Amino acid sequence: MNIFGPVNSRRLGLSLGIDLVPGFCTFNCVYCEINRQKIRTCQRREYIPTVDIITELDQHLADEDKAELDIYTITASGEPTLHNGIGRIIRHIKDHSSKPVAVLTNGSLLHMPEVRRELMAADIIIPSLDAARPAGFLALNRPAAGLGIDTIIKGIKNFKEEYPGKLWLEILLCQGINDSEDDIKALEHAVDSIVPDKIQLNTVDRPPLEANARPLSRPRLKQIAARLPGEVEIIARGHSDPAAHKTVRPNDPHEIIELLKRRPCTSEDICLTLNYEKTWVLTTLEKLAEAEQITPTRHRDLKYWTMTKETNERRKGNKEQRAE
Repeated sequence: MNIFGPVNSRRLGLSLGIDLVPGFCTFNCVYCEINRQKIRTCQRREYIPTVDIITELDQHLADEDKAELDIYTITASGEPTLHNGIGRIIRHIKDHSSKPVAVLTNGSLLHMPEVRRELMAADIIIPSLDAARPAGFLALNRPAAGLGIDTIIKGIKNFKEEYPGKLWLEILLCQGINDSEDDIKALEHAVDSIVPDKIQLNTVDRPPLEANARPLSRPRLKQIAARLPGEVEIIARGHSDPAAHKTVRPNDPHEIIELLKRRPCTSEDICLTLNYEKTWVLTTLEKLAEAEQITPTRHRDLKYWTMTKETNERRKGNKEQRAE
């Protein structure tokens, strides 16, 4: 399935997710929640046939009012702007719905004029900028060959100057990797040049790809938030309110599987995200574990569930692959 949800998003409300690129990304971030995201590339192509995504979308667009959606969110198990049909998909949604469209991106391809053009019809773009110094950028984001942080920052800045919608800049910090004084000063300067409509400050939350990806403390996040120019929202777990519940949905184990394919979750995450009753979720998780489809893991004293294959890969360690 290329479309998942609707899910309760902490940032965007009741959101229908549209996954454009499975397993290919321009980065291989140490904090990534998706272990299979190993193949780094900057090659734009039709990773999933655009017509297949639009056909699947049409089924949801027909029942939009019943679903009580707030927004359509274009994301990926990789980097969505690698898909060269993203502009057509955005325009199709806008032509058939009055709901806004958001795009979650790592921002690495916004230096390309064609990518900026294709995103213009969206209502909200949320690019990432975790580091503004080359050392921190290379250590944290581990980019595909040819991607430099100065080019990425310039691309985000150019896009903001051209874009009529809202641009929210997400910054994720890892302890000891991109949170030094020099790192924060560089981020202050970059943010000041981009002038985003809002900054969303984050840290490691769910089980990361690499064990050295450690979260910042709450006091440290607040300290850094106070230094960044403009409106800053801390979105790390414990800082933001959970999404408000809407209409309870029919229980469907496949929705849990689709969610866990995209990120590890606690049982509470699943209940909040999918509007499912807790007892049924706990029972279903145990059944899926007995069938060896999912596996429990612990992170920061919380029990998370993830796909069995990904849990095994995490235990073996990450072996980077390239497809440049």
